[in-house]
Amino acid sequence: MTIEPEVFRRVLGHLPTGVTVITAHHPDGPVGMACNSVSSVSLAPPLISFCPARGSETWTTLRTAARFCVNVMAEHHEAATRTFARKGVDRFAQVRHHPRPCGPALDDAVAWLECEIRAEHEAGDHLIVVAEVVSLEARPDAAPLVFFRGAYGTFLSQAA
Repeated sequence: MTIEPEVFRRVLGHLPTGVTVITAHHPDGPVGMACNSVSSVSLAPPLISFCPARGSETWTTLRTAARFCVNVMAEHHEAATRTFARKGVDRFAQVRHHPRPCGPALDDAVAWLECEIRAEHEAGDHLIVVAEVVSLEARPDAAPLVFFRGAYGTFLSQAA
């Protein structure tokens, strides 16, 4: 059975994903990209993974830092996330951020995970990057931005 890429994308679009922006410090200034493929890998040691496109110029630049910050985007960050997904724009121009050791932290994010790259594996037209979390922080009062069936939304938990 041959699965066409557009069908694959449409069907997997039914899996809600969190929305993140991965940032790093670079000698030419801050660098960052939108990413919805972040996943927990291991608790001990604390590892995550994400999957940048093999041809991503931003990932090529981020990789040189060897460390990065995963910003878990909040419900009001849709416009910022769209900016971080575009090419040829100053992605940090309209986004408030502050420094963290592994990369710029976007203000009002839901959480920040500071990471160091441990491995990179080829996987089709993408790469699988495995990184160790060296520091993390979360805001308990923030609602996340979620991507589902090609649209942004949010998730509100119900009180137990």
